[in-house]
Amino acid sequence: MPDYPPKASLSPHSTVTVGGVPVATIGRADLVAAWVARCTGSGETSHSPTLVFDANAHALSLRETDPHYRAALAQADIVHADGGLIVMASRWLAGAPIPERSSTTDMFDDFAEAAVQEELSFFLFGATEEVNEACAKVLAKKYPGLRIVGRRHGFFGPDDESVIVEQINASTPDVLWVGLGKPLEQEFAARNAYRLRAKWVVTCGGCFNYVTGHYPRAPEWMRNNSLEWLHRALTGPKRLIWRYLTTNPHAVWVILKSLVAHQRHHKA
Repeated sequence: MPDYPPKASLSPHSTVTVGGVPVATIGRADLVAAWVARCTGSGETSHSPTLVFDANAHALSLRETDPHYRAALAQADIVHADGGLIVMASRWLAGAPIPERSSTTDMFDDFAEAAVQEELSFFLFGATEEVNEACAKVLAKKYPGLRIVGRRHGFFGPDDESVIVEQINASTPDVLWVGLGKPLEQEFAARNAYRLRAKWVVTCGGCFNYVTGHYPRAPEWMRNNSLEWLHRALTGPKRLIWRYLTTNPHAVWVILKSLVAHQRHHKA
């Protein structure tokens, strides 16, 4: 089990605990505002990066079965609701509900728009070299003036990690996007938090592939009705269908258990 150094939470936001995970009760605009505030000096002034991880059904299930992922997830400063199930569950629990799903793929565009306006910078870490390079080109074309100060594919061994951190630090990005997939991206971020020189570190899974079109996005009506997971399963069955068939029911069970425990606690 990794022994991470103690890390004080930097999140000023309220949270609601869903399946054992404290998820921030904020939306996409709040996340962007918090990032801009940190980068422009009006937010907190810690020298350590703010670690921003996502919560969805896969995350809840993996947290129950993988102690290494659970330890890494606990290092997050902000956990946002990437999955519609998390938003729905928050409405069943006491406290402030989460206002909306903050899909990482949508957040990527939100951050890019703010980065151009505020002259902030990106580092893209993850995916294959082909996808990583294509993602940088798509972003540069879609958001003229966006500062992409570095990028690197996501295939490496333990001996490469220090070199990667040095490459990231040389560019001192305002946000480091880590697209390695769960649990690798959370473990990388937590393991290197004390030495990364980025303002925010945001895990983003397969986001680069969606930017480039290698993975198709779901129609807007499916995204608005928390059905994007179904579209992903149908369009990438070999890659995702088994994951969804196993982790989604498990995540529902995890939430139901926590809901029952929550109700018993308040009746006692």
